[in-house]
Formats: sequence, structure tokens, C-alpha cells
Amino acid sequence: MLKTVVTDGAPKAIGPYAQGVVAGGFLYTAGQIPLDPATMKLVPGDIGAQTGRVFDNLEAILAAAGCKPADVVKTTVFLADMADFAAMNAVYAARFGDHRPARSTVQVAALPAAARVEIEVIAKLPG
Repeated sequence: MLKTVVTDGAPKAIGPYAQGVVAGGFLYTAGQIPLDPATMKLVPGDIGAQTGRVFDNLEAILAAAGCKPADVVKTTVFLADMADFAAMNAVYAARFGDHRPARSTVQVAALPAAARVEIEVIAKLPG
């Protein structure tokens, strides 16, 4: 059985997808770009600011499903420019602390709304 996860703490889905879906004891999030959920506009600033907003969005979806960052088992990071890797990675490491989920990072030709970063996660539900 699938359960859709919806929260006002992350940007509304702007297409035919869910912010998150719970299935088989796991939460699968949609990729999050640095949109402010209040304005639905890209946050200003560098890759660090954009990555921080992405994590704010992801943490809201995690919380809505009853999870926390320590429950994340896998992430996929999409970067518009691999030159942003070190700055993105600094924010990523700070948000996860000592927790180290598996990760893939890829450079893509472009991201929605001209974002510089998009991240999706898979988390194990507690219990």
C-alpha cells in the first residue's frame, strides 16, 4: 500500500507527482530544488544557500512522514555544475552530522527553475 506525504513545509508539487511516498517501510521523496515553499520562488544566493534550502524542504517532508535525517539511507544529488561540489558537500555534511547515507552525485545539463542543486532521499521509516 502506498501513502502520499504532503506538507506545507516544502514546495507544493507543481506537476503530477507527490512530495513523498511511503511504501514498504521506506519514504521516497521527490527531488527538491531550492524553492521557498511560502513564495514558490528560488531562494537567492550561492550554492550553499541553495543547498540549505533544499535540506529545509527535505527535512519538512521527512518530518511529515515521521522520519529524521538520521533515517536517510540513500541520497541522490543533482548539480548543474560539478564545480559546486565542495560547497554543496560542506552544507550536506553539516546537515547529516556523523550520519553517512549512501550517495550518488551527478552533473546534469539543467535543473528546474535554473536551480543549481536538486536532492532526493530514501529514508527508512522508524519502528
